[in-house]
Parts: sequence; structure tokens; C-alpha cells
Amino acid sequence: MKELLEMIIKALVDNPDEVNISVVEEELNTILEVRVADEDMGRIIGKRGKIAKAIRSLMKAYAIKENKRILVEIVD
Repeated sequence: MKELLEMIIKALVDNPDEVNISVVEEELNTILEVRVADEDMGRIIGKRGKIAKAIRSLMKAYAIKENKRILVEIVD
């Protein structure tokens, strides 16, 4: 899951070397925290959050296939 998200994020940003994704396991959820360079933050969020919403939708669809719950958080 982390690899899929990393591939998507790196394709969107100008500084793919600064992409950092950490995994936090909770009881029911797996949280993927995404950190990117400050200048790439707008590219990940998109206008009115459309790109972030699309990324979250893709990851939720993948998680359902794997019988898991995933939350994607974009961290400053």
C-alpha cells in the first residue's frame, strides 16, 4: 500500500526525493502520513482538495480489495 501511494505522489511532485510516507498502525486503521516539500504541497492537495480526495479514493478502493482500512493524511 505504501509503495502504491509513494508511486502516485512521486509522479505528481517536482521534488520526488523529498517525498516521505510513514505508516502508523492503529487498532482498526492504517494511517499513511504523506510529507512533501513545501512547494509541492499545492500539487498534492489541488484546487479545492480535488487531487487529495482522488488519492484518498484510490487508496480506499485498494484497501477494500485487501480487506483493510486506510486513511491518508497530508502533513505539513
